[in-house]
Amino acid sequence: MSVSTESAPQALLLLGPTASGKSALSLALARRYDVEIISIDSALVYRAMDIGSAKPSAEEMSVCPHHLIDIRDISEPYSAAEFLEDARRLINDIHERGRFPLIVGGTMLYAKALREGINDIPTSTPAIRDAIAGEAAECGWPAMHEKLAAVDAVTAARLNPNDSQRIGRALEVWRISGRALSSFHGELSRDVIPLVCVGLMPEDRTKLHRRIEERFDLMLRQGFLDEVKALMSRSDFNRDSPAMRAVGYRQAIEYLSGESDWDAFHLAGVAATRQLAKRQMTWLRGMQNILLIDPFESGAYDALAEILAPLAPLKANG
Repeated sequence: MSVSTESAPQALLLLGPTASGKSALSLALARRYDVEIISIDSALVYRAMDIGSAKPSAEEMSVCPHHLIDIRDISEPYSAAEFLEDARRLINDIHERGRFPLIVGGTMLYAKALREGINDIPTSTPAIRDAIAGEAAECGWPAMHEKLAAVDAVTAARLNPNDSQRIGRALEVWRISGRALSSFHGELSRDVIPLVCVGLMPEDRTKLHRRIEERFDLMLRQGFLDEVKALMSRSDFNRDSPAMRAVGYRQAIEYLSGESDWDAFHLAGVAATRQLAKRQMTWLRGMQNILLIDPFESGAYDALAEILAPLAPLKANG
C-alpha cells in the first residue's frame, strides 16, 4: 500500500510533551504490532547528541526499525520541509514492507508541516549561508536586519535586530529566490497525508514537572556534561547552531563556559524543559482532529492499542 490522498489513515502520529512517556508507549505498541517508528524530534536527528536528547538506546531501537535518528552532524541544519519530504518517503516505504508507520515525538513545527503541508520555501546552500555569515561578521546583525528590511519589510518588522538565525534565513531565501520570505506565507502544499493523530496530555502537571526534573538529573548522572564537553571540543561546534540551541544543551554550554554556576545551571535546565513542555501542550490544545489521552492514566496503552489495532498487523509473536 502506498501513500495516497484517500481517507484511510496512512500513519499514526503520536505527539506529546517531553517526559510524558511517548517512547515507552510507542515501544510497548511496537512489541505487539508490526510497526516502524519515525521520529518527529528535531534533536534526535543529530549524531553525538544522545544523552541530552533522551535518544532511544540500542536495545530500545532493536524492538522495531527506527527512522530519522542520527542523520545529521551538529553543524548541519535540518528543516521542517526536509522532515516532511523524509516522512512522506518513509511512510510509503514502510507500507511497501507490509508494516504500519508510527510517528512519535514532540517537535510541533514538524507535526504542523505533516498535518497541514508546508510553504515551498527554497532551501539554502552552504555558499550563500557562509556569505551572509561573513557579511554579518563584518557589519553586525543589526545592519543585516536593515538589509532585510529593504527587501522584506514584513519579516524584518517581526524580528529582533539581533536574531541572527531568522534574519540569516530570510536573507538566504531572498538571495536564492528573489522573493521575500513573507511572500511564501499562505502558500501551503495541500498534498497532505491522512493521519490518525493522538496527543498525550498529562492532567497532573505536578507529576510531569517531577518527571522532567528526575529525567534531567538522570541525564546528568549518565554523563550529559561530558557529552556536551565533547561536542564543544569539535571543530564544527557552533553554540549558535540549531543543534546547540536544543533545550538542556544551551544551558550546559553556558555552565561549561563559566557563564553560570551549578545551581543556576540546574535550575535553568529544568525550567527550560518545563517551558518546552508547556509550549508543546499549548500546541496540542490548539490542534483540531486530534484525540487527547492522559499518559499517566492506567488505560493509556489500551486506548492507543485500540486505535492501532485496525491499522497495523500483529507481529508474528504478538
